[in-house]
Amino acid sequence: MTTYVLVHGAWHGAWAWERVVPLLDAPAVVLDLAGGDVGLADHADQVAAAVQDVDGEVILVGHSYAGLVVRQAADRLPDRIAQVVLVEGWAGPDGASMFDLAPDWFREALLRTEADGLLPAVPAALLGIEDPADARWAEERMRPQALRTFTEPTRLTGAVDRVPGTALYGKATQLPFADLGRALGYRTVAFDGPHDVMVTDPAALAAALRAVREPEA
Repeated sequence: MTTYVLVHGAWHGAWAWERVVPLLDAPAVVLDLAGGDVGLADHADQVAAAVQDVDGEVILVGHSYAGLVVRQAADRLPDRIAQVVLVEGWAGPDGASMFDLAPDWFREALLRTEADGLLPAVPAALLGIEDPADARWAEERMRPQALRTFTEPTRLTGAVDRVPGTALYGKATQLPFADLGRALGYRTVAFDGPHDVMVTDPAALAAALRAVREPEA
């Protein structure tokens, strides 16, 4: 049996997948990454532990920042992962941090908001959530992100390169998610939707994730 392990991006929590999980038609483990003074390695450890607790094959899904997290976890457990899926995900080679991969304007804008090692949550509108009710729902749940998660380098042995990957990216994105996926040799698939597509169009994202599990469907 295939199980999805779903890992949210920065400022989010397990709640980000709430609308997607019922539409997957398969078991799902939804993580809530640790907050506070943590780094990328801490989150990768948390994901790896969750994968080890799953029976059967795993499709490991990371949104945004969590693209780095899931690849580092998969590098430790390549034989447990059927596929890595990046949803508008940051990902790169060994030694790269998220800020290394991000455009200068993106990194500088976030650093201007930093206080005491934390980056306050961005407005939902910047994530493409335009509906006022959805924006309010998300912003009530978002939380600060440790700066260290964006500056700590990913550590990879190369084992993750044995795991097939898919990079899902929004057609209108201003960030290089498609290019990052292609650089890894991943299959790239565009969708109509914003960065937080799991909030704005969960059915479309669930369909894309089901297609990864059953590509012939």
